[in-house]
Amino acid sequence: SSKIRNVEVQSADGVAVLEDCIGFSLTKTISKVEERLKKGVLPDCQDDDIFPRAGNEMGAEAQIRFLKAKLRVMQEDLANTVFECRKKDDENQNLATRLKDTEEENSRLQRTISLQQSQTEKYKMLSQEANKKTEGLQQEVTALEKVLQ
Repeated sequence: SSKIRNVEVQSADGVAVLEDCIGFSLTKTISKVEERLKKGVLPDCQDDDIFPRAGNEMGAEAQIRFLKAKLRVMQEDLANTVFECRKKDDENQNLATRLKDTEEENSRLQRTISLQQSQTEKYKMLSQEANKKTEGLQQEVTALEKVLQ
């Protein structure tokens, strides 16, 4: 995700261009394709779907225009994808923050529950002791009442 953050998309002559692509030059690539087309050398992959069926009958300049248009569309798609990735990355960071906060709250609540349970146990023990003491005192009262009668 940090790699996506560092990628900047710029517009050059109405075409979105990705920077920070190691070893890739869009200008050189386009120039190479233009040179090959001017020489009449068609792309190596005749079976790919770069050109429509009518593309083989197009002139070199028409093919270049077609390829440039297709490149613009692909670069716009790439720019949109980078934008969506950044949005998703931001959303993931927000969710991670919320998760961390929730986990901290959960931990705090667990400590509170543990403390309350120990206090409950303490008060149960005190209650049992008080009940035993009450029973003992009740027996003494009964014995004293018998003595008094």
